[in-house]
Amino acid sequence: MISPLAFVDPSAIIGENVTVHPFAYIDKNVVIGNNNVIMPYASVLSGARIGDGNTIYQGAVISAVPQDFNFKGEETIARIGNDNTIREYAVISRATHPDGETCIGDNNFIMQAVRLSHDVHVGNHVIVGNGSQVSGDTTIEDHAILSSCVLMQQHTRVGQWSLVQGGCRFNKDIPPYIVAALEPTVYHGVNKLVLSNCGFSERVLRHISSAYRLIFQASIINLDDALDKIRNQVPMSEEIENIIAFCQKTQLGLIK
Repeated sequence: MISPLAFVDPSAIIGENVTVHPFAYIDKNVVIGNNNVIMPYASVLSGARIGDGNTIYQGAVISAVPQDFNFKGEETIARIGNDNTIREYAVISRATHPDGETCIGDNNFIMQAVRLSHDVHVGNHVIVGNGSQVSGDTTIEDHAILSSCVLMQQHTRVGQWSLVQGGCRFNKDIPPYIVAALEPTVYHGVNKLVLSNCGFSERVLRHISSAYRLIFQASIINLDDALDKIRNQVPMSEEIENIIAFCQKTQLGLIK
């Protein structure tokens, strides 16, 4: 299943039922699991740790050297989970330091020309749209969607089940279950269409909306005060707990 026209370093560890097409490049210090497909001209570079069932399309680069002036040439890791689709010319960089990791979870769809920089953490079932640029040390939680050409600045986070509309750029955190839109990027309501299609009840959606009215639409300046009001006024559920926990951990603040 490995084309003689591909380059595969003899030290690379490759699992069962892996297809490596002509002109693909597999570097040293690479581990590839079972049932993967590496398309022509894709590059899997040193430090890549790839799980099972992934498809890596033409021209994609996995475990690229980080574009970070703090990188001093150490052996670092880019870890890819299972059942991911990584489309043409996407670039995923490895970590800057040996004690860190770039980490991509399972069942993600990384579209054409996406860049995921050093030490990015992507959860599961995430979609990153064409041409989006995700800076280093960022986090994208489960089921989040970044539409095309999103610019995600360093150290920011996107919460689970949130949708960031195309062309947005932001330097603060986007909390769970919302739509972020416009320029500058602002809260644009609860992500009701996706959430309802994925089985969230009307009751839960109402409670999420109530929580975000207190955070974004009420005349409350202090985020801690808003979270206290949520605890007192909104029925508690897993979703409300997720909102509170995400907001409590913010270092950069939330989008407006």
